[in-house]
Amino acid sequence: MVVAVAEESRGADHARPWIDQAKSDYWQLIDTEHRLEDLYNLVNVPQAIWIDEKGTIVRPPETAGSTDHFRRMDLKTRTLLPKDQEERLAARQAYVDAVRAWVTSGKHALSANAVRANLPRITPEMAESRARFRLGVWLRANGRAAEGDRQMAEASRLYPDSWSMWRQAADLDEVGKASSPAFWKRVQALGDKPYYPPPKF
Repeated sequence: MVVAVAEESRGADHARPWIDQAKSDYWQLIDTEHRLEDLYNLVNVPQAIWIDEKGTIVRPPETAGSTDHFRRMDLKTRTLLPKDQEERLAARQAYVDAVRAWVTSGKHALSANAVRANLPRITPEMAESRARFRLGVWLRANGRAAEGDRQMAEASRLYPDSWSMWRQAADLDEVGKASSPAFWKRVQALGDKPYYPPPKF
């Protein structure tokens, strides 16, 4: 089964339009405290984890069907070239096809050793950043916005690879959205580093 989880600090009302638009026939949950990110070290959306019927991870967190084609978007018209759009949709379909192949034949599942080798290693800085992020969200929700912002800024400094934390913190002030200059400036600063590292099949 597929379970989608929205990492949304602002609550169900902010996630609901996306859930309604998807019109899915699978479960869609809302994680306001980012517990899933903490458990699996998720750093961006969409990411997926494959878990078999025994509860064993057979593919660790990876980009789920998204690509970096958006980085070539015309920011004035918010459009992609037809070739980029075609390749983007093909990558999405390829990921869905890989999931189906795993379900029906076991293809693409990794060995326990390969999963362990590819699981993100949690450093003290990463653990502290997640604690500071959650503290920052709590402070903002309880009327201490300036103090909360400082905690979330420190969280991003400690763990700059976490786009999820940065975007959630920035979205509280509407600067982390894909339409904002702050988001695009941060994406452009990646240089050759991918925003969405492609999965390895």
